[in-house]
Amino acid sequence: MATTYPNLIDGRPIESAERAPDINPSNLHDVVGEFARGSSKDAELAIAAAKQAFPKWSRATSQERFDILDRAGTEILARKEELGRLLAREQGKPLADAIGEAGRAGAIFKFFAGEAVRLGGEKIDSVRPGVEVEITREPVGIVVAITPWNFPLAIPAWKIAPALAFGNCVIVKPAELAPASPWALVDIVQRAGLPAGVLNLVMGSGARIGALLTGSPDVDAISFTGSQEVGSSVAAAALRNGARLQLEMGGKNPLVVLDDAEIATAVSVAVNGAYFQAGQRCTASSRIIVTEGIHDRFVDGMVERMKRLVVDDALKPGTEIGPVVDQRQLDKNFEYIEIGRREGGRLVHGGERLKRETDGYYMAPAIFTDTSSEMRINREEIFGPVASVIRVKNYDEALAVANDTPFGLSSGIVTTSLRHASHFKRHAQSGLVMVNLPTAGLDYHVPFGGRKKSSYGPREQGAYAREFYTIVKTAYIAP
Repeated sequence: MATTYPNLIDGRPIESAERAPDINPSNLHDVVGEFARGSSKDAELAIAAAKQAFPKWSRATSQERFDILDRAGTEILARKEELGRLLAREQGKPLADAIGEAGRAGAIFKFFAGEAVRLGGEKIDSVRPGVEVEITREPVGIVVAITPWNFPLAIPAWKIAPALAFGNCVIVKPAELAPASPWALVDIVQRAGLPAGVLNLVMGSGARIGALLTGSPDVDAISFTGSQEVGSSVAAAALRNGARLQLEMGGKNPLVVLDDAEIATAVSVAVNGAYFQAGQRCTASSRIIVTEGIHDRFVDGMVERMKRLVVDDALKPGTEIGPVVDQRQLDKNFEYIEIGRREGGRLVHGGERLKRETDGYYMAPAIFTDTSSEMRINREEIFGPVASVIRVKNYDEALAVANDTPFGLSSGIVTTSLRHASHFKRHAQSGLVMVNLPTAGLDYHVPFGGRKKSSYGPREQGAYAREFYTIVKTAYIAP
C-alpha cells in the first residue's frame, strides 16, 4: 500500500476522500505516494485559516520570522540528499540535479530569513515646514502561490520564503504531477514554528482548486508559474478582484553562437541549456542561432556530444538526462518533432523513444537543422529535449532573430568578442542574459523574470521580491 498524504491546512492534516497517485517517470511501476485531491471546501478552509492567522502573523517581529525561516532552511539543508532523492523519484530529474535543487531551497529560506530583519524604510523631510515623511513597507495579506512540476522544491521555496519573511499568509497549490516535494517542504516549514493557518497546502486539480483560489475576493496577491494559457485566466481572475499579480509563463529562449566562439564552449553551453533536465526548464535554450562560418562545425560537435549523453533512470549513477515527466509531455515532444519535419526542418539526431531497464518516459534529445524563425518549432514552447538550429549570416542577423519571438525570458551568446557580448547584453530583449553560459542556471539572491509574454509583474527572488510581497505606505507627521 502506498503512503497517503493529506492536505495541510490550518496547521493540521486534512484528509480527502479522493486521492491521486504520484508515479515515478523513471519507473512506472513505482508509486511515490497517494496524494489528496482537494475539494472546494478545502480551498475555502485554507482561505479562512489564512485570514484568521494574518492579523497576528503580520505583526510578528522580524526576529520571530527570521528564526522560523532560518530553522526551516537548516532542516532543508540537513535533509537535502533525502529531499533530492524524493524529487528525482517523482519528477525524473537526475539525482545530482535534484539534490542541488534541494540545497537551493534551503539557501533560499536562509536568505529570506535575513531579509526579514533587513527590511527597512525611509524618513525624509517634507517640502512643507514642520512636517516629516515616513515611508514603510507592510505585508500584502493573503498570497496564493501556484507552482509548477519542473522545479517542485525551488519554485515553491522562492514564493513561500519571501511571502512569510515579510509577514504574509500563504496558500500553496502545487502541480498535480509533482506534489511530494512541495508537501515535504510545507511540512518542514510548518514544523519550524509557524502559527496555524500561516502556511497552507491544498493539492488537486488546477481547474477546480486553482480557479477557486485565484477567484476568491479574499485573496490579496497571486504568484503563478506555469503556462501562458493558464496564466491568462489567472490574470483575469486577479483583475476582477483587484489582487496583486505576478506571472512567470515560460520562454522560447535563443542562444547565439558567433564565428569567433570556442567550439568546445559553444557545444557545452548549448547541450546543457537545451537538454539537461530533459529540456523541461522555462529558461532552456530551444533556439540555437549560429553564424554561417561556424555552423557546420558546431552542428557536428553537437551531434558528437549528444551521442554520448546518458539518458536513464534519474536515480542511477551517471545519468545525465532522465525521463520526461509523463506520457502527455512525451506525446507533445513527438508531435513537435513531426511538426518540425513537415515544416522542412532536418532532424539530424535523436527524437526517438528509448527503452531502459525500467519502463519510463525516455526519449533521445533531438536537434533540427535547416530551420527558420517562422517555423512553429521556433515559435512555440515545446518544454522538452528538442532544439533547433537557425543559420544566420552575421551578428546583426543573429540579434534580430533572437529577438523575433513573443517571449522574453532568457537569452545567451557564446563569443570571444567583448564588443558583441556588450552589445548583446544591452539589446537582447529578455529579462535574463547569459554570456558564455547556458541560458538556464540561476542564482537565488538576484532578481528573476522576463519581458514580453514571458513575465508580468514584479521580479521574483533576491531583494527585489519585496516589491511584490509588500505594500509601500507613506505617512505624514506634524508634531
